[in-house]
Amino acid sequence: MHSLIIFASGAGSNANAILEYFKKNGKAKVALIVCNKAGAGVLKIAEREGIPTSLIDKTTFNGQVLIDEMRSYNPSLIVLAGFLWKIPDGMTRAFSGKIINIHPALLPKYGGKGMYGHNVHDAVIAAQEKESGITIHYVNEHYDEGNIIVQEKCSIKPNDTPDTLANKIHRLEHLYFPRVVGYLLDKIKD
Repeated sequence: MHSLIIFASGAGSNANAILEYFKKNGKAKVALIVCNKAGAGVLKIAEREGIPTSLIDKTTFNGQVLIDEMRSYNPSLIVLAGFLWKIPDGMTRAFSGKIINIHPALLPKYGGKGMYGHNVHDAVIAAQEKESGITIHYVNEHYDEGNIIVQEKCSIKPNDTPDTLANKIHRLEHLYFPRVVGYLLDKIKD
């Protein structure tokens, strides 16, 4: 069975979608959830599911101890599911080709530092885009510049707001992210 490590900073809806998906198909288990915010909803999900957690600060995040802890779980993939910090170069080197992220827009547009959550949806609506979507991509040393694995689109109606767009994006994330993780795991020998 594959081992996953999930990084999340907030409520954990994508982490939960991934957990539920793999509880049903049994291909993988979430071995560790890493979070940078005490009290984040994802920590409650981890507690409910009996998943170990690592609550990190900037020093821990940039150090070797976290990398060593992650290695002890022998992860097939490290999944960034709403994690808001840039992954340090040491970690991208240690887990090259094994870290993936989901971004709430069609990269390369609306990516980079500070472009997350409602910041993205506000910018997309302000630019009067006709479509948006999600991008699932590998993580490298630059914000949102890793190789794209898949993009899924949704249309934007004239009456859409950042909130209604966020709801459309969440539906895409919850539908596609777990399946793409499963697809990538199928390509890895466990």
